[in-house]
Amino acid sequence: MGQTVLKNATAGAKVVALAAVQAEVVTLPAVAGKPLRERLGAWLKAVLVNILPPLITVTLILLVWQLTAHGPQSSLPPPTKIWAEAKDLITEPFFWNGSQDIGLGWRILVSLQRVAIGFSLAAVVGVLLGALVGQSVWAMRGLDPVFQVLRTVPPLAWLPLSLAAFRDSQPSAIFVIFITAIWPVIINTAVGIRNIPQDYRNVAQVLRLNQIEFFFKIMVPSAAPYIFTGLRIGVGLSWLAIVAAEMLTGGVGIGFFIWDAWNSSRLSDIIVALIYIGVVGFVLDRFVAFVGTIVTRGTLTN
Repeated sequence: MGQTVLKNATAGAKVVALAAVQAEVVTLPAVAGKPLRERLGAWLKAVLVNILPPLITVTLILLVWQLTAHGPQSSLPPPTKIWAEAKDLITEPFFWNGSQDIGLGWRILVSLQRVAIGFSLAAVVGVLLGALVGQSVWAMRGLDPVFQVLRTVPPLAWLPLSLAAFRDSQPSAIFVIFITAIWPVIINTAVGIRNIPQDYRNVAQVLRLNQIEFFFKIMVPSAAPYIFTGLRIGVGLSWLAIVAAEMLTGGVGIGFFIWDAWNSSRLSDIIVALIYIGVVGFVLDRFVAFVGTIVTRGTLTN
């Protein structure tokens, strides 16, 4: 029968013991990974899709530029002439031959230092003021019209006032960056705060969060996509403002280099500097977008 019945004398219960069953080890089939050729093909396809179209576009632009600017009557130098006249600026961006004879890499770093200070101040103050305007109806009625008027003032219009107040080019340029970048941060933060779902506010009331806890645990996480959208706009405006401000304040920044090259009729140097400015501006925008994607867990659209 395959079973053994035991009688317990004291309790009168029957204990049934099953016969031992030998366990079998089942070997699962190994999960087959993608072949190396297939993985390399997918990677190569992604590279071609993202890199090849810009390369083709740039090549066509350079070709058209070369054909249209090639001639004695052209006022702009063709790409071949730019390479011949400004090769050292392209291949050696960090050379140093004196306080003013330096590579564009060093000039970019000087400008980026000013942008970092001014933009950081604008980000902190802008988020705080935006949270105040978005959270308080009275603050919105009192401050929002003032912000809407001040944000339309061109960045360079603030430069004479900042020079009169600070009497130095360095803090004046930083102030111009600050006053230029703060408005999109304020406006986007206020919109994000006003769009916080009412359920989140009800949870904060149930948990009895104070204003500081509500700010860091509810307001900032909920409005983060709007905040980083404002920061992306602000960092782009900061980079535009510093180049324009340095043309007037002087120094060793990239803006003063362009103005000095114009006074010396070095058009090739100006074009190379413009390319540097565009690449750095693109990198700054991508960096802020990357940080925003991490903070908002992918809800920020690039």
